[in-house]
This record gives sequence, C-alpha cells and structure tokens, in this order.
Amino acid sequence: SPAATELETRVMDWLGEMIGLPEVFLSRGGVGGGVIQGTASESTLVAMLAARERMRRGGDGGPLVAYASTQAHSSVIKAAMIAGVARGPEDRGGVRMIDTDADFAMRPDLLETAVRQDLAAGKRPFYVCATVGTTSSTAVDPLGAISEVLDRAWHGEHRPRMWLHVDAAHSGSACICPEHRWMLTGVEGADSYCFNPHKWLLTNFDCDCFWTRDRASLTRALSITPEYLRNTASDSGAVIDYRDWQIPLGRRFRALKLWLVVRHYGVEGLRAHIREHVRLAELFESWVRDDERFEVVAPRTVNLVCFRLRGDGPGADARNRQLLGAINGSGGAYLTHTVLRDVDGRDRVVLRMCIGATTTRERHVRATWDLIRGLADSA
Repeated sequence: SPAATELETRVMDWLGEMIGLPEVFLSRGGVGGGVIQGTASESTLVAMLAARERMRRGGDGGPLVAYASTQAHSSVIKAAMIAGVARGPEDRGGVRMIDTDADFAMRPDLLETAVRQDLAAGKRPFYVCATVGTTSSTAVDPLGAISEVLDRAWHGEHRPRMWLHVDAAHSGSACICPEHRWMLTGVEGADSYCFNPHKWLLTNFDCDCFWTRDRASLTRALSITPEYLRNTASDSGAVIDYRDWQIPLGRRFRALKLWLVVRHYGVEGLRAHIREHVRLAELFESWVRDDERFEVVAPRTVNLVCFRLRGDGPGADARNRQLLGAINGSGGAYLTHTVLRDVDGRDRVVLRMCIGATTTRERHVRATWDLIRGLADSA
C-alpha cells in the first residue's frame, strides 16, 4: 500500500524531529530513514543483521563478535543466536558482556579493551548495542564515549566501522522533552536507534520506532525479490519497500495509530504526559529517601525508582522478597524486582516502582507508598 508507506515514512520523520534525532536518520536525505517494527527486540535483530552485512562486504575474516553491557536487554543475546553469531545463551565468545560503572552504565574503557583483545585474536568486532534506559535501572550508556571507541578501533578502508545500535526502548519516549535529551548526547555517532512508543508514549502495543543512517546495509541484509514481487517502481529504487526493512514480508498499518496519538495529544500534550510521570517518580523517590528503613539503590534518570529495605546479606534479600510478595498479593499495587550489584560486588534484590500508566495520578502513587510503608513493618 503506497499510501500506508507514505504515512509511515512521514510519521517517522516527524517523530524523529520531535525527539531531536540528527537529520541523517530521517528519510528525506535518501540515506537513512525510519520504520515501525513490532518490538525493540526486532530492532536489535535487524540492526545486527545490517551490521553483519556491512562487515561481510568488507571482506572475509575471523568470527564475528557483538558487544553489550551486562545490563543490556536479553534480546541482544537472542539476536546473536538467531543471526548465527552466538551458539547459545551462554556463548561469551560471540557476545561479550561489558561491565558497568557504579551507575550501571557501560564502561567505554572496558569495551575498548575487549575490542582490541578480539582484534588481536583475529576476530571481527562488528556490533555494539548501547542502552538508553536499561531494563533493570534505566541507566544510560555514554553514547559519545562508546562511539569514540569504535572510531579508534576502525581502520578506515581496511575494515568497516563497527555498527552502533542504541536501544532506548523505554526511556526514549522521554526525549520528546528537550530537558531529557541529554540521554542522546553522542547519538550522531550511532548507526541505528529505536524506542517503543507502546511503553510510555500513549500508543497501543505493538509499536517500536527504528531509525537508521545506513538503510542500504539494512535492505541488502533483508531484501529478497522473487518474480511475483517485482515492479518497475521497486526495481528503480524510486520507492521505499518496508518489506526489506524487517523480518516478515507482510506488515500491519501501525503508522495509523501512531499518527492518531500525535494528532490527538499534540507534542505539548505528550510532553505534559511524560513530565507528570517524571514528577511523580521524583516525589516517590523523595518519600523513600525520607524513610530511614529504605534506601534508593540506583540513580533515577526518568520514571523508575529502584529501592529496597536496608540491610545486607541473604536475610535482607529475603525480607525484600517478602515485602514484594506482600505488595503484589495485596491487590493494591504491582511492583517488579531485579538484582543489582553494589560497589562491593554484592548482588542485592531490588524493588522497582515505575510510573508510566496512562491514568496514574498522584493519589495512586501516595496510596501505593502508604501500602508499602504499612507492609514494611511486618517484612
């Protein structure tokens, strides 16, 4: 459907401008462009396939290696398994997991060390996934410093530059507000970027927005054109065929619901939605800090607060798991947990309060905190 394609192309350019992406990621330049995938996991995979294609066109060599932080989403490893880069979920030869700093963001110095080790061993580093808003704590990897590592490892015409993909699945929605675009500092050095409007931008599932500055590598990796799909417009390159930008051949008209959200709320309405949730998260964080029984265990970047009952060791973890079970069993609220490693190398169970639902108001957040405080007495 040419009309559906046209709307998707325009909506993706509009949204790219709204969140402050560089011009090179927009379609009007003819080099980059945006497409709506189902989930960020799909974007991670298609970016990896594009990266593999670009590296292979640079010549033969040793085995491919992908990189992500220890806090990156599990979809990176799954994508590597599908792409034939990793033999299984525990393969750390095909996927190198880079340690993080005290704020749970990837350490560029350790990334550079890993890349240089693999180059010296005859391997081919080809793909890095940086995260803007990690799943466990919404930590933000330093995009600019990571891009500089890739530049230093690049040998010009002797080897294609590694592909830098930025996964902003959850936190990327906040970039519609200028004050949160610090998270995208250095994104101009990335090859692809994605976030999920279905997570925090009032859009129904499924809707992942994916942009690339190198559409040629993407389409070369995914294009196959049997005779029954041939036509003059496609063969001449005069049109965008989104079937070549994704895994399946057929696709849904997801652009319509995204257009309706933008049309209904407007940019300022979407910004107000994000800002209110950030305000509520900041308020909840202040209550946690004021209660000596609790501690905040990770920096809050947007709308997620990581906290726990104070204490160390298995006994403290058991108390936090008991509190989590009591909260969720009450029917009054639902929280999720994760495990984060502290500066002393100890893994600790952490509770997470995420404020992002369409109808959440301050009274709901206050009621949840009252519930948590009451249940903490018996945990």
